[in-house]
Amino acid sequence: MNKLKNYYRQFHPIVWVLLSGTVLARGSAFATLPFLAIYLSRNLDLHPVLIGITIGISPLSGVIGGFLGGHLSDRFGRKPVMIGSLFSMSLVYFGFMIAETPGWFIVLNALNGLSGSFFEPTGQALIADLTEKSKRMRAFSLRYTAINIGASVGPLLGAYLAVVSAKSAFMVTGIMYFIYVLILALMMKKYNLGNPASENASKVTIASSLKIIGKDKALRYLILGTIIINFGYSQMESNVPQYLESTIANGVFVYSVMLSINAVMVVLLQMPISHIAERFKTMQVMMAGAVFLSVGMLTFGFVTGWYTGILAIVFITIGEILIFPSSSYLVDQLATDELRGTYFGAAQFRRIGHFLGPIAGGYLLSEAGGTVLFSFIALVVLGSIIFFIQGNKIFIKTSPTVVKS
Repeated sequence: MNKLKNYYRQFHPIVWVLLSGTVLARGSAFATLPFLAIYLSRNLDLHPVLIGITIGISPLSGVIGGFLGGHLSDRFGRKPVMIGSLFSMSLVYFGFMIAETPGWFIVLNALNGLSGSFFEPTGQALIADLTEKSKRMRAFSLRYTAINIGASVGPLLGAYLAVVSAKSAFMVTGIMYFIYVLILALMMKKYNLGNPASENASKVTIASSLKIIGKDKALRYLILGTIIINFGYSQMESNVPQYLESTIANGVFVYSVMLSINAVMVVLLQMPISHIAERFKTMQVMMAGAVFLSVGMLTFGFVTGWYTGILAIVFITIGEILIFPSSSYLVDQLATDELRGTYFGAAQFRRIGHFLGPIAGGYLLSEAGGTVLFSFIALVVLGSIIFFIQGNKIFIKTSPTVVKS
């Protein structure tokens, strides 16, 4: 019991609220968004490229909003940005429930991406604000674990709701986000959190922020590398479900089980793998993750049933465990205290990959088939290693005291 109390006390109560809210909100979101491509294909009979545009518009708007949201949180505080964006996400899912035309789905998913891009960098910055430097990698790993606890249940719930009533999944997600925003608002009021960290932070302009970040070559290489990673990983939400549905029996159910396996593996393996990864430099860990992700994508091109599908998702899962928490931690290492939100916001430019991936993948899937698509994606993902190598060299030069992450 004392061990549990000590473990709880190492993080601020607001951090635990963010982690708990992530489980609920992301769990319900994973019951809807992974199946959005299938919903659009079945109910609106859209072409794969148009489905790719609808899915990809969310990260594109996130690219635009991420930097702005992070900057605003540095200037005016975390609270208004986080509360406003969460409330907006709640409204988006209620909008999905009543939308009937492709145009409305594109508009709503764009708003979803914009709201998420405001919340994500601000939430990560707040976690860093409230956590000791020595424990931040652990906090980011816990955040990623929380996402996947929700993801382990969400896809199975989504598969059930897709059969019973697809629109009810949107309603459940909207309600969960609304509950999340109420609890977070009350807790932030209780602890009087969410104001700018310092007076200097409120004086930083967008122009000066861009100038500072423009000089940060390590951040630039990190963003370029993760754009490529996200270009590949975005296939999981857009073209993998379409490919499985048309290729193997019970493809939708197989896809939902694969997502749950992915999430359960992250929950069980995140901390052990992170513990091993701490012995190596952050970008070296991300290079290894790119290799696993590439092998997983290549395997998808030759999926014939359950066994090959599970093998593919195992490789994908190990890759994402190595890459995504490490990228958040590296952004925190590169950022200054007064520009932490801005740095996390700038890192949202990596979502360009999430925009381009579904569109390019949708075109290749319709014109060349799944084997060509996933073989191409595997090669592209390997290309990210070039940027991680260059970024690692610069990071070592600019941070000579940092030997390990």
